[in-house]
Amino acid sequence: MSEVVYEETATMIAAGDLQSFVPFGREHCKNHPNAFNLQLRELQPASELWSSDGAAGLVGSLQEVSLQERERECWQLRKGCVGVREEDVEFEEELYAAGNVVVWSHGCRTQASSVYKAFTVDSPVQQALWCNFAVPNNKKDVEEEEQTVCIIQSSCVNVHTVTGKDFIAPLPFQVSNVWATKFGLLLERKNTATDTQLNSPGEPLPTVFSMLHPLDEIAPVVCKPAGMFEGSRAQYMSDCTMKIVFSCSQPSIVVSYDTLQGIHSVWFLRKVTHEERSTVLQCPAETAGTPLNFLTSNLRNISRLDSPGGSGATGLGPGASCPIATGSPLHLNALHSHHSKVMTSSPGIHSRIHSPSISNMAALSRAHSPGMAAPSFSGAARFNTSFHSPSPRGHHGFLPSPNSTMNETVLVPEMEPIIPDLCMEQLWSETITAGCHKEMNSKASKVFLTSDLCENRYLCFLVESHQQLRCVKFIESNNTSKLIFTSVTTIPAKDAEPLQNKDATLVLEACGSLVLYTGITRVSKVFVPGLLSPSFRHIPHFSTPLENVSTPANAGSRHLHRLNEAVMPSPVSALRSPNIKQHEGSFLEDYSFQQTTPFIHALRDPVCNRVTLELGSGTMVRICIPQIATSELVMKCLQAVCFILPKEVAMKVLVKWYNIYNAPGGPSAHAEWSLFVTCFMTLMGYNTERLTWTRNLHFEVPLSPVIAAKKARPSDGGSDEDWDYLLGSHYHRQMTFQPVCGPVGSSDSNSTTDVSSPSSPSLKLDTSAPLFPHIPALFYVLHLLYQELQLDGLQRAKASLLVCLLQQLARDLQLEEYVDLYWRDHPALISGFTETCLIDQALIGQMQRPSFLGTKPPCVFSWLSSCLRGEELPPFPYLVGICQRTRLLVLSYALYVIGDENATSTDVSKYLVKLTAGQKSCASEPHNRRQRSVKVKLSWESLAEQLVVWLTSEGFTLKDLESVPFGAALPIREAIYLCREQPCSDWSEEVCLLIGRQDLTKQAHKMTLVKSKTSVGSGLSFEPPATTEVDEEEDGMSDIIQEVTGLIWSQDLRVQEVRRLLQSSRPVRVSVVQLPEVSDHEYIEEKENKLLQLCQRTMALPVGRGLFTLFSYHPVPTEPLPVPKLNLTGRAPPRNTMVDLNSGNIDVPPNMTSWPSFHNGVAAGLKIAPASQVDSAWIAYNKPKSPELANEYAGFLMALGLNGHLTKLATLNIHDYLTKGHEMTSIGLLLGVSSAKLGTMDMSITRLLSIHIPALLPPTSTELDVPHNVQVAAVIGIGLVYQGTGHRHNTEVLLSEIGRPPGPEMEYCTDRESYSLAAGLALGMVCLGHGSNLIGMTDLNVPEQLYQYMVGGHRRAQAGASRERHKSPSYQIKEGDTINVDVTCPGATLALAMIYLKTNNRSIADWLKPPDTWFLLDFIKPEFLLLRTLARCLIMWDEILPNTDWVKSNIPQIMRSTFDPSEDINMETMTQAQDYITAGACMALGLRFAGSANSDAFESLYEIARNFMKIMSFAGTAAVTGYYNLQTGLSMILLSMSMVMAGTGDLKVLQLCRFFHKRTGGEMNYGFHMAHHMALGLLFLGGGRYTLSTSNSAIAALLCALYPHFPAHSTDNRYHLQALRHLAVMAAEPRLLVPVDVDSLKPCYALLEVTYKGTKWYDETTVELMAPTMLPELHLLKRVKVKGPRYWELSIDLSKETQHLKSILNRDGVLYVKLRAGQLPYKDDPQGWKSLLASTVNHHNSGVRAFKPENISAFTSDPTLVSFAEFFCTSSEGMKHREDSQVLFSAMLSECVTQECPEMLPTYIAIEQAVGALRRGDMLQTFPLVQLRLVADLWDSRVLQGPAKRHIALLTSELLPVMKNMVDAALDAWLKDNSSVLRHYMRSEALCKDAPCTMLACFLVYRSIPCLRNSHTQLEGSSSLGVLLSRSSQLGIPIRDLLRLVPVLTGSAAGPQTLPAFPAHAF
Repeated sequence: MSEVVYEETATMIAAGDLQSFVPFGREHCKNHPNAFNLQLRELQPASELWSSDGAAGLVGSLQEVSLQERERECWQLRKGCVGVREEDVEFEEELYAAGNVVVWSHGCRTQASSVYKAFTVDSPVQQALWCNFAVPNNKKDVEEEEQTVCIIQSSCVNVHTVTGKDFIAPLPFQVSNVWATKFGLLLERKNTATDTQLNSPGEPLPTVFSMLHPLDEIAPVVCKPAGMFEGSRAQYMSDCTMKIVFSCSQPSIVVSYDTLQGIHSVWFLRKVTHEERSTVLQCPAETAGTPLNFLTSNLRNISRLDSPGGSGATGLGPGASCPIATGSPLHLNALHSHHSKVMTSSPGIHSRIHSPSISNMAALSRAHSPGMAAPSFSGAARFNTSFHSPSPRGHHGFLPSPNSTMNETVLVPEMEPIIPDLCMEQLWSETITAGCHKEMNSKASKVFLTSDLCENRYLCFLVESHQQLRCVKFIESNNTSKLIFTSVTTIPAKDAEPLQNKDATLVLEACGSLVLYTGITRVSKVFVPGLLSPSFRHIPHFSTPLENVSTPANAGSRHLHRLNEAVMPSPVSALRSPNIKQHEGSFLEDYSFQQTTPFIHALRDPVCNRVTLELGSGTMVRICIPQIATSELVMKCLQAVCFILPKEVAMKVLVKWYNIYNAPGGPSAHAEWSLFVTCFMTLMGYNTERLTWTRNLHFEVPLSPVIAAKKARPSDGGSDEDWDYLLGSHYHRQMTFQPVCGPVGSSDSNSTTDVSSPSSPSLKLDTSAPLFPHIPALFYVLHLLYQELQLDGLQRAKASLLVCLLQQLARDLQLEEYVDLYWRDHPALISGFTETCLIDQALIGQMQRPSFLGTKPPCVFSWLSSCLRGEELPPFPYLVGICQRTRLLVLSYALYVIGDENATSTDVSKYLVKLTAGQKSCASEPHNRRQRSVKVKLSWESLAEQLVVWLTSEGFTLKDLESVPFGAALPIREAIYLCREQPCSDWSEEVCLLIGRQDLTKQAHKMTLVKSKTSVGSGLSFEPPATTEVDEEEDGMSDIIQEVTGLIWSQDLRVQEVRRLLQSSRPVRVSVVQLPEVSDHEYIEEKENKLLQLCQRTMALPVGRGLFTLFSYHPVPTEPLPVPKLNLTGRAPPRNTMVDLNSGNIDVPPNMTSWPSFHNGVAAGLKIAPASQVDSAWIAYNKPKSPELANEYAGFLMALGLNGHLTKLATLNIHDYLTKGHEMTSIGLLLGVSSAKLGTMDMSITRLLSIHIPALLPPTSTELDVPHNVQVAAVIGIGLVYQGTGHRHNTEVLLSEIGRPPGPEMEYCTDRESYSLAAGLALGMVCLGHGSNLIGMTDLNVPEQLYQYMVGGHRRAQAGASRERHKSPSYQIKEGDTINVDVTCPGATLALAMIYLKTNNRSIADWLKPPDTWFLLDFIKPEFLLLRTLARCLIMWDEILPNTDWVKSNIPQIMRSTFDPSEDINMETMTQAQDYITAGACMALGLRFAGSANSDAFESLYEIARNFMKIMSFAGTAAVTGYYNLQTGLSMILLSMSMVMAGTGDLKVLQLCRFFHKRTGGEMNYGFHMAHHMALGLLFLGGGRYTLSTSNSAIAALLCALYPHFPAHSTDNRYHLQALRHLAVMAAEPRLLVPVDVDSLKPCYALLEVTYKGTKWYDETTVELMAPTMLPELHLLKRVKVKGPRYWELSIDLSKETQHLKSILNRDGVLYVKLRAGQLPYKDDPQGWKSLLASTVNHHNSGVRAFKPENISAFTSDPTLVSFAEFFCTSSEGMKHREDSQVLFSAMLSECVTQECPEMLPTYIAIEQAVGALRRGDMLQTFPLVQLRLVADLWDSRVLQGPAKRHIALLTSELLPVMKNMVDAALDAWLKDNSSVLRHYMRSEALCKDAPCTMLACFLVYRSIPCLRNSHTQLEGSSSLGVLLSRSSQLGIPIRDLLRLVPVLTGSAAGPQTLPAFPAHAF
């Protein structure tokens, strides 16, 4: 075994945060009402106890009442991961179990613990644990994790998920232990005494089982032991000596212990493979008859006779029930053979088994009750399907018991085997040490994973018998599927716990001291303040060692400590080891001090860096192990250092640093950096005492004497003397550290002379220091870290700290250019440092100079700058995982500026080179220079999109962008700006956040308007006319979202008017004037007759109300649905007396209100929106108590079907409702269920409907007495369920049902028309739109048969099934053998129309032409002419044109031509035919343009309606046609108009509806009122949110609903079932788009641009609509776009897919829009005159002055901009002297607001600050100028690309050129005065002391002049510009900047020598 590496014995660290610990659950349980659960158990019948012991439940509960068992408490802690709080708060979770209670609590440092959940179960908790189950997700292939708490009881497992689901899984056997794994739970079966007896003959039984989900079956686990011989094949885990001691999910491993051999093994847990599964399930023949099969059978019908855990009378344990599953292939009847064996061994058990066997009964009952136990344990054995038993039933004879039959019944059904889910593959096991120690290797008491600081991972297990911690190092193989275990190390330990996020382990040594290890490296002892140092407790006479408490490192104790280690060698002698614990305990109890000073007894519950110490006194203390570093800079440096150093060296550095930093009484946080520098430089071999700047590093506290250690052991090498020197000496100096500018004092000049004379040894490096050889590599990684820090505004201050260290290393490594770079960045700081330390030339060879350390320093800003200038660049080096920001920016520039679209995917290596620790001397990369042959440049927009999406995927957010320096961030900001203009509608939420489009982010959250009612506020709601609250509620129309209707119809109160017209809950006004001759009694009768007329109207209103309030309400699940009353009373003026129909003065038809109340129920139910939460219980909860409301409830059920909620109603309830035999309920339910299952061919619904349709039942079936209307509803139901499927059998049946003859006997004689019509409509729906391609139905001749039904003719013979039915003729109707056209025609006509819908099949259409001779016209009912015209037009769909000429063209020629007076023409026939044909054509027109609001169609329909009304007003013409016919035609035209204008609330249609509403007398019957109010409802469909679709399905629904024959009175269903009127809802679709302002969350107006696809009638066109508006049907559209300038543009492209827009429309059409800055919403500023852009600001005059900051609030709602204007742009008292800057700020603000980029304001201000500082000459560092340089480069690159590119950039500002000129001017002025300084610098001469170094550095940086010290090109002395250019081209100075240098360079030219030629590449 390898020895423990590298220990620092002398050091000690202090633990922090000491607090006493009591598990929170213990406190909570004191107050927990635990006693109640006993009473609960008594309340439940025994059969319902959720315990898996079936009937033994009672016994169990009685046993549990006994309180002998003392409550065992156990708890575990973990780091919080329930998504309750933000992730930055670390908190601990505790799971505490005691008795029957489990408490899960949270708590963190800042907050006291609180209970998250508490569970109480029925029996004592055996174990409670957290476990994550994987739940497969249906939509995606990803598995979701479900976090749960599992509570194990003796008989079952309770699983509670975080989301609130509960599962109870019964356990088929007793469990000894349960383990949570990556896949689910592992269960270990308890071994009972009987096992040995049972196992003797055959294979052993499995011991380990898995449960992947609480609903899954518990399955045995397969294992694959590692081995050479047959053991390596897969087998069940059945070794009862194997105990699991640990499981872990990441990596997925299990550690087990073999009790026989005393070895620990590690297994890899994974899903079982197919081969292994089949291997295990194959059954070797010889095992078939073994007794273990008995157990299989019992696995599933668990029948435990004894109470859990109690033992049977015979001492066999619960043997008879043997709760054991098994892994071998099993045979069923072996159970019986086993009984005989048991009997021989113990007669007692035999009697138990066959006592009136509860167990088998329990099993039987379980098998039949699905709800009882977990679903899988339902029958008898299911282990194996392949039984190779020689004698399957041979063992029966052994059972001398009457019960054998019972057993057979339970066991005979064969079932498939339990399939294993998981496999454990052996990875490693301990090697067995020498024989004598074998027995002593006890089971590991703790196992955990830990890692060390260098990312080595270890599996550690604590073997208490040896008092040692064994650490096994392991690595993951490349494909991460296997772990490779390498070496084992043992550490002496009495206890240990890992510190997860510290990469460390806390070890309690046998002597009682706490030691911190990282991996297997000892770091230091841990000093716990307040606890006595453990070293004293072995020495009795130290009873009060006060003087020594603070210095545990004195000699005596150290000696003892050593001795102690020697006493406990690794394998201890055999005698001592078993009783070591007791021995130790008794040893300690003798001492008196044990009471006074607690010692540490054990460790437990590690969470992050906190751990609990159990003290000897029984109390517990929680301590906190300190961090390795708190300052981010030190952390980053340590990371970088470890990245590049070899692991062993890195480990030494970290351990050393950790000890210094965390010494008791160590430094405070801000001294941390100084301490780090000192430590680090000392490790490199510097003598920090002698270097001026490190000597001045300031420490607050002289370090405590504890750490001033004595001389270390000599073995540790040379560096230790320096080390001790460093620790002991200069901490006491308290000198401040100042960055010295300019020359230092005289001492400094001495030191410079020292440097020049190599004789002074003072500043040499110590070459034996551990880090000396690695100095160059360390320097390089720290340089890269410095570059990284510069890219983060929040870290930049730290970069200047790091630079001091870097410049020192750079000087000593003689890297001139690096020093120059640092000087340029921090000129004032670096000039102060002059000392160099010499490194002996001979020793430089010892240093490993890595290949990547070149002479030219990598500088990220110059890289970005040359990238913008378009120069060639070498790839930039970066450290993986440390320099993330560098990587992001470099790749962003490569992608967006260079335009290489593969920069972030395949070409990363062109731009970045990764540094690895192994790269010590490899040659530099071959592709340093990249060719500039970039492929065709993509457009800016697509590059910007790519960049934004990539940045988001890297986790870059707006917060990060703010910390990127302003120059470097500009290209990213520009890309964001471009994307913001034209975003894709399908970007993820994060991308939308990054580009600042909250409207899109919000859209990605699925929100509806109703849900957010509270947030939307009622600012826009229009107050309805003043009515009392009570009235307001009752009319059932209060849920229309008034904000939206108020926007759509903002000018008037039409919605209020519609509510007034449709309300049916208040009494009507009955005004009848009493004439003098009328007696009082007659007057009362007159009033009541008038009321009866008015009630015809009131009863028809609900149909319209249902359409008006469609889907507008989300019910509260705890309240019933409010249904407004149907009020049929009246009030007579002037005294407002009550008028009632029930007074008995006049005759009122019976059942008058039954259908109206049905409609009322439908109207109430249709309010419920499809998105609401409705469940079966709520539907049943609404069932009314009083029987008179049953009709309303029937309507409510139908409505629930129409909005899709009825599918949630349980089948049981459906059955319940149908068996009541209430006719209305059946109608509502059948229609509802069918419409909810539209087109699904659902079998269960088909069965339901078939029972009600005699034709679908077999001929011999029982005659069911089904009411006629229910049959009609069922037939329509078949049509709905099979809509569009073309189902052959149903087509055939329905076809024959259209012409069903009356009979037999008295049946089917009334209302035959409606049944025939229903069959026709259903047939049409089944074959909807199939036309002539009805597959496999040619033999049915569907069209010909329908034609015959339409025109009449001879009846065909009835086919097969129905012939039996119609043997006996009807007793009531004699029809003969011809078809009764009056009955069959309507159904057949509409069936043809629907089958050939939109097919444009002319031959079929010609069948439907009206006859062209007067003779034939007389034979056809005018009504049928309407239907035929309608059908013909629907077939010839594409020929319908929206004008009156087309309507007239449908009238036959003979009616249009002039009449020959000699002919005898019946005028009545002619006018009726004309009117009905016109009405039919209008209806077709309405359907064709339904929901389109087509103005041409509307105008022509309106004109025809006016004509009809004119005809009606002339008494003569009206009498000829017949008032009824005219009214029917008018109603149809009105309905057609409102179909076209559906949802638009058009005023002209509303006026017509109101006109008809007022007419109540005369011919106006119930049906006409229904038609007019349906028209009104369609006009305001869903409160203006819905409109009609023209899909095939919608047209079928409209044909059913608007069938042109309306009922004559309220009980009339003769021609058409009234309930079908509501099917119009199925044609409704939401197409209202409501823009909602994302800031105020209120609906608003926005301009939309809608582009139609081109069709054969019109080309592609674009229209502008003001939303909220109805959109046209989506399939007609190409694109919908929110247009500027008020709102940000947003385009939804429908040519690709319409799903996105559909989902928006379904969620109340909410489209979030965002106001642009400087714009006002249309409501406040309809004309756009008030907006900022309309003012003079933007017209490029001196309009900046015109911008008044006070007015800003009118232009933008951004609070930051408003307050900026308030504080920086308005003059206040203190700002008088800053007038100019105020003007400048105002100008910036106006520019940001008008250019729509408020986020540029900080950039503008930063630029202005930088320029100001430069002009004043008070710059301390050149960083702002570097950024200005980047801005200038970006500006130039955009200018070069021409004006086309400039308008899209952010940089359209007038500010930038001005600022640029200011910088140029300032630098030129400086150059004029100081050209000599620049010359000195370029000749690499030393600068004089008082030279203006800051300005020089600024000049060099801004002009990007490279460091010229090492270059051989002399720029000076060029005679001409050409020479200069040629020389400078090699250095890469931009020409523009070179021209500024010309006067300096050529001014000093030494004579007129000219070069004859220039190299070509100079230009």
